[in-house]
Amino acid sequence: MHVLSVNVGRARPTAHSDVGVTGIDKRAVTGPVAVRAPGPRGEGASGLVGDRVCDLRNHGGDEQAVYAYAREDLDDWQRRLGRQLGNGSFGENLTTTGGSVTDAVVGERWHLGPDLVLEVCTTRFPCRTFAGWLGEQGWMRTYTQRAVPGAYLRVVAPGEVSPGDEIVVRDRPDHGVTVGVVFRALTLEPDLLPRLVDVDALDERARDRARRRVTPADR
Repeated sequence: MHVLSVNVGRARPTAHSDVGVTGIDKRAVTGPVAVRAPGPRGEGASGLVGDRVCDLRNHGGDEQAVYAYAREDLDDWQRRLGRQLGNGSFGENLTTTGGSVTDAVVGERWHLGPDLVLEVCTTRFPCRTFAGWLGEQGWMRTYTQRAVPGAYLRVVAPGEVSPGDEIVVRDRPDHGVTVGVVFRALTLEPDLLPRLVDVDALDERARDRARRRVTPADR
């Protein structure tokens, strides 16, 4: 895989968020962009310097430091929705090409450039702000049923990212739980929930949700 586009957003008004502003409108930049661990949710924001996260209660922080989405999946959405979707349209920081982001295994590590290391840690769920931004009727249901969510990554080692950077995947765990599996388990396929409980690299909120819904007999 490669980084096709690096995207950052500024705060803009919205009627679709409780805080009244959103950073979902990501625009491509030429780079390089510095990437570092932003800190806990509620205190930290985006992992990309210059990128704005507005709703700190629900977004940002170390477990959502960087959001990646595949250009191939944006192209598929273009066909389904009958409209153009530029890089960054889903609020992603990294638009990738050459591989499936939704099939990334939780805990696998992405090496970019000489220093930057990111770790796949959770999935993305649709929210009111996302639906309002796209303006598609029934978007949350459509997105959930399609189950191609992309991935959130934490920062293991800080560095810089630029368009064109190769993504070298290393240290892939053998449990086989992908971000797509996490998404399906926590939405429409609860039978998959037991697979999430012991995935150490999965973000703690997702693991807690799985634990609360899985009985000891299911494990």
